[in-house]
Amino acid sequence: MKNILKELIDGKISISDAEDKLKIMQIQEMGSHVKFDTMREIRVGVPEAIYSQGKTDEDLINIINNIDFTKHLMITRLPEERFNRIKYQLNKNVLKNGTYYKEACILTINKTTPKEKKGTVGIITAGTADVPIAEEARITIEQAGYKTIPTYDVGVAGIHRLIDKITYLIDKKTDIIITIAGMEGALPSVVAGIVDIPVVAVPTSTGYGVGEKGFTALFAMLQSCAPGIATMNIDNGYGAGIYSVTILNQIEKRIKDMTEQ
Repeated sequence: MKNILKELIDGKISISDAEDKLKIMQIQEMGSHVKFDTMREIRVGVPEAIYSQGKTDEDLINIINNIDFTKHLMITRLPEERFNRIKYQLNKNVLKNGTYYKEACILTINKTTPKEKKGTVGIITAGTADVPIAEEARITIEQAGYKTIPTYDVGVAGIHRLIDKITYLIDKKTDIIITIAGMEGALPSVVAGIVDIPVVAVPTSTGYGVGEKGFTALFAMLQSCAPGIATMNIDNGYGAGIYSVTILNQIEKRIKDMTEQ
């Protein structure tokens, strides 16, 4: 981008030429229906991700092998069976720099190790069935360089398990807490009624009867009497991770601005 702007200032290219070049930088076309946003990580500060569901194996392999991302890439919702089916068709460099997380169903590909940043997110699940969604959030946050402190299976069915874990997260100067629960979805209301830090709620499709598919948990989290909870969509651990990263990025920017003044 700097080189293009320098060429423009030096009069080597016209304004329209510069505009065309900048547009090309931002979009990488791979076939007639794949247009990858190569500048997302630089522009909005979150790791680029490819959502696997709905894509054919052929399209997914083509994207992963040919994508020109900046530093870090995530392939989400990639079950182990499907990863094993396509991994031998991926480029050697992809496999060399890639790590597959079975529980989170995520493949990460890093050209460089994610830079460590100041900021910590606590992740709490109500039960062990919610752990895959929590792991999706954890990997997303750690890909952005922030620290996570997971504590799983501490839901309100045995609320004594939860209190000491919340105390521990507060003692560790946790900046945000992600709460993940299915069934009746009470966990974020309890946590948000105790702590003075942002709480992100993720309903999961864990449950049966009226709780099936996660809608009861979603409605409960949206209707919580504890104010200020940010509620994600059902099973959206990635969304919770990105929301947390966005908050931490803004905190980091403000601290940097204050330091430079």
